[in-house]
Amino acid sequence: MPNYNLTVNDTRYKIEAEEDMPLLWAIRDLVGLKGTKYGCGIAQCGACTVHLDGMPVRSCQMPVGSISKKQKITTIEGIGSEETLHAVQEAWVEEQVPQCGYCQSGQIMSAVALLEQTPKPNEEDITSYMNGNLCRCGTYDRIKKAINRASGQLSTEKP
Repeated sequence: MPNYNLTVNDTRYKIEAEEDMPLLWAIRDLVGLKGTKYGCGIAQCGACTVHLDGMPVRSCQMPVGSISKKQKITTIEGIGSEETLHAVQEAWVEEQVPQCGYCQSGQIMSAVALLEQTPKPNEEDITSYMNGNLCRCGTYDRIKKAINRASGQLSTEKP
């Protein structure tokens, strides 16, 4: 079985896996980070969203063998800490977004990517960007409010 060097949340991991193993399972089962969720397994719901070099990707459909050792993977565990939440995580709490919570890590990862690309998104930007992240509980209005709140907070933090 081939070996891979993955950089996840700025930590290097050496794993042994079949090259077609989805990145999701490498992160969860071999690296041991359980925040990224399995949703549909066909890249349609967004629950498994992580960042690869800053861009959101569906880890359930990305083979671990396709990732170079220079690429950086960021999971929900890597965007903030228990002491200092990311602005999106803080907004999620303030707006009471989670209901069942299952889709939240993927939603937050997509929201972080949106705000990095478009710091002040309008409603259409948010709807369009978040379109691939499904929430079975239907908390879309709260998700939009949280993204707007985080956008405002991030714009005041930057010089």
